[in-house]
Amino acid sequence: MRQTKTKFMRWLVLFFRSGIGKKVIMSLTGLFLVLFLIVHLVGNLQLLNNDGGESFNTYAYFMTHNPLIKMLSYGLYFFILLHAIQGVVITLYNRSAKGTKYARSSNDGTSWASKNMMALGVLIFAFLCIHMGDFWWKMKSRSLDVVQYAGFDHEVQDLYARVAEAYSHEWIVIVYLIGLVALGFHLVHGFQSAFTTLGLRHKKYTPLINGIGWLYSVVVTLGFAIIPIWMYFNN
Repeated sequence: MRQTKTKFMRWLVLFFRSGIGKKVIMSLTGLFLVLFLIVHLVGNLQLLNNDGGESFNTYAYFMTHNPLIKMLSYGLYFFILLHAIQGVVITLYNRSAKGTKYARSSNDGTSWASKNMMALGVLIFAFLCIHMGDFWWKMKSRSLDVVQYAGFDHEVQDLYARVAEAYSHEWIVIVYLIGLVALGFHLVHGFQSAFTTLGLRHKKYTPLINGIGWLYSVVVTLGFAIIPIWMYFNN
């Protein structure tokens, strides 16, 4: 029994060190982040409520104080880093394989997003660092003003005011829109590629998967983009 377990662990390590293993990790972490983006978008849409930021601030308070959410957030940070690292590793692995027949044929007919996933990923990661530094870190360091709402027996950090102030600057809105365009292209290819890697594509269902991928990417990108645009013109 112990020998069987050892063999399985050895096989598992070798699998995840292989090219296909790296792609499986990339696909699974990517699909997890796809689900996270939906949840994150629903929460951020609270910024559009005409209530002076109460719904968004109370939502942010819940997300940062609920024990289960806090535990899941650590997993999220890990998956973001793992996804980014695997992206770099796979890119270097593919480049080292250049010159082989497989490497040449795999690039034939690929989309622009597919050929530039590394560049898009770097741009998105930089955008994410700016985003977290501008909002997440300020909230974690408790450098924001606080407000009191009826029905709450405690003060709440006014993250809404920070977001509104940031989105009052045209250059910040432009930077965010550029980051979101990169995200959209990254999602289009990443969504479809994940299903291919996991062997979940079939000639009968491939058009549906591709359509869902495009629809998801457009809706998520536009959903996030409308927030800075709306706040810029309504501040």
